[in-house]
Amino acid sequence: MTEARGHVAAGFEAVREEFAAFLAAEPEGTGSQLAVYHRGVQVVDLWGADVDGDTLTGVFSVTKGAAHLVAALLVQEGALELDAPARSLPFPLTVRELLGHRSGLIGVDGGFSIAEAADDRVVAARLADQKPFWEPGTAYGYHAITMGALLDAEVRAVTGRPVRQWYEERLRAPYGLDLWLGLPEELEQRFRPLLPAPGPAFTPDPASFLAIAFNTSFDLLDFGNTRQVRALGPASAGGVGNARGVARMYAAATGPLDGRPALLEPATVTEFAAPYSLGVDLVTGEADHFALGFEHLPATHPYLGPRTIGHIGATGSLGWADPDAGVAYGYVRRRFGYPAPENARLGAAVLAAAAAAA
Repeated sequence: MTEARGHVAAGFEAVREEFAAFLAAEPEGTGSQLAVYHRGVQVVDLWGADVDGDTLTGVFSVTKGAAHLVAALLVQEGALELDAPARSLPFPLTVRELLGHRSGLIGVDGGFSIAEAADDRVVAARLADQKPFWEPGTAYGYHAITMGALLDAEVRAVTGRPVRQWYEERLRAPYGLDLWLGLPEELEQRFRPLLPAPGPAFTPDPASFLAIAFNTSFDLLDFGNTRQVRALGPASAGGVGNARGVARMYAAATGPLDGRPALLEPATVTEFAAPYSLGVDLVTGEADHFALGFEHLPATHPYLGPRTIGHIGATGSLGWADPDAGVAYGYVRRRFGYPAPENARLGAAVLAAAAAAA
């Protein structure tokens, strides 16, 4: 039995028990970490085998949460206008539609190499010559590999600075977040490689939108374990961090932290959390999948409040904030295991404990 290490605050003991039960049921080990903030105070800091609390690993599309917090800040400050035409695209589409995964630029003919996908500027340049896979604005589908590059190109066009720089200056550095878009060489010693799923890999039809969007010309495991990806920090899926960093990021964004007010105003959170891309996702087949940039998590995690913002990653890592509950949640795992059903049990236990403590 793998022991749950770390600590929880009084009243959150059930979360530790749920985490320990999950670890005991996973004999191969998942390399999991769980961190939670409640009303600006860290109340959960747990980890299992093959990691400790400050171990770093790839978080895949949890990275998109960081990128979309940058977008929300820029909208709040008037630099980005949601209903203005996107300046970075060669066809008419609003910034709102871009954030809603509605551009149709889910990939490129022939796919990306790992070296290409590691660099948002290279991805954006290839997308500029790509015919969209559906008429832009008429439908939506998960832009798994390309969303960060598309957002980065728009942010560069409007502000002259990349998403990575905005994130570093407005979020990561001021709050000391252990979630990096571009991992410094000196922190490589803390990185632990991602691990394959215990069962056979799922192989979609190469001609399907799912295969195009997830760029099956390379293995996601290899992508996440490549130093060039970690060094450049592409804004779709190249982030490196731990559960502490993910939870702290969402805590800073949505509530008071360290004596400072929330980065996002309540109206901004409401705008970005509202369901936007409804109906069937042409890539994943999910229903009502997206708000603005962030996943519409209450559709798949009904224990979450309607103003929740967040994003899951390919291994099952997950970050979210439910501002009405005063909770920020970070879960990171090294082993592939999407959709990681343990998140539902852990999240429900967290919210129950938070409600009892309120």
